[in-house]
Amino acid sequence: MKFDNILSEINGFGKFQIKLVLIQILSRITLPCHFLLNNFMAAVPSHHCDISALDNGDLFGNLTLDQKLAVGIPAEQDGTLSSCQMFSVPQYQYLSGSNSSEDAFTVQCWNGWVYDNSTFKSTVATEWDLVCSRKGMNKATATVFFIGVMVGAPLFGFLSDKFGRRPLLLVSYLSSTIFAVLSAFSPSYVMFVIMRFFTGISLAGISIISLVLNVEWFGVEHRTFSGIIISLDWTVGTWTLVGIAYCVNEWRMLILAVTSPLILAIIAWWLPESARWLTANGNAEAAHYYIKKCAEMNNRTECMTDITTKTLLECAETQTKDKNYTVVDLFRTPKIRKLTVFSGIVYGVAFTYFGISLNITGFGLNPYLTQFIFASIEITSDNALDQISEHLSDKWVIPFLARLGVSISPLIMLLEDVWHLLPAVTYCAVAIGSGLVASLLPETLNTQLPEYSKQLTTC
Repeated sequence: MKFDNILSEINGFGKFQIKLVLIQILSRITLPCHFLLNNFMAAVPSHHCDISALDNGDLFGNLTLDQKLAVGIPAEQDGTLSSCQMFSVPQYQYLSGSNSSEDAFTVQCWNGWVYDNSTFKSTVATEWDLVCSRKGMNKATATVFFIGVMVGAPLFGFLSDKFGRRPLLLVSYLSSTIFAVLSAFSPSYVMFVIMRFFTGISLAGISIISLVLNVEWFGVEHRTFSGIIISLDWTVGTWTLVGIAYCVNEWRMLILAVTSPLILAIIAWWLPESARWLTANGNAEAAHYYIKKCAEMNNRTECMTDITTKTLLECAETQTKDKNYTVVDLFRTPKIRKLTVFSGIVYGVAFTYFGISLNITGFGLNPYLTQFIFASIEITSDNALDQISEHLSDKWVIPFLARLGVSISPLIMLLEDVWHLLPAVTYCAVAIGSGLVASLLPETLNTQLPEYSKQLTTC
């Protein structure tokens, strides 16, 4: 008897599975809150050079604010004030309407910047002046976070394969909370970036392990639906982020606010271990305990007469091999090597997703409204995917499912200094390429999961 058959016997989509999904909402909604946090935490409000240093006690001090800006800051071609340059000396000729630019030498802001605090009281950018020549450092905060996510995914995948899904998920909860709080109280940019890196590592554990834990408890016929219903947490989390960010416009308090659901998740801790993982690792008694709990909650206790610890041991012996898998095994055979490479390329669509999602200010609309619209569009897409995936191949809907960001995507926006359309062209090309490669992947619709004794997560 295969494990998927056992799940079918005790109902692979009952009250037990629903409770499993619902109990993890508190933790999973924090994922988009942190993944998209830079849209608000690192927002760059309108700004211009601080020209107070131009006041040498003469006429400048008697000017109105608008007049000071006119004689102290050059205008761009569209008529707006320059964000990164100022005149070395006041250009009083502009007060009379003269356009003469003689002796109008411009310099980089030498006394800092003045920011528009009407929308954001404070952000990372305003805290450490990450604008103009230092704007790359602002984008780097997102890049470092996603590098942490990339490191954390295989790390927690390996650890959860070795020590179990349940304990490592709790470790993810605790470490994510600790590092997020430390980042909120960081006194320097360097410490902040380091804490965001470790926050990314920890949150990757929640993303990877919770998804695997859910899938391993769902039956074959409901596996696709489980993935889609879990993805709705992302939309709910994005809406939550918009609401919190609208009410909390100070970046340190914002981090604490979006992390608070994790504290509730720790308090409300109830999660079963994966019976599939326990069976594959020879712990038949523990696996039988959780399977019995599942059967009782799903009103299938009569099925337990045929499911014993001996049955589970036989299941493990017939369907697993006594071998420890490593990353090398992902490239050992042509079939697995092809699957690994193509899957990696397909998940490159997240490069486009996060590239666009982390540049909502580029649409020229209210950032809160734009983020809300993005989330609303996504929940519509998720519902459509649920219907499509029931009738079409899973390989055709894999690109709407990608969640792991590509760390370089936030930095692509810096290419607009080369050509203003280059970031958009890059994002579109990657998305189209990923979609085409998805058609080369093997089918998984209504097929049984492979029974591995190790490395279920990382594979």
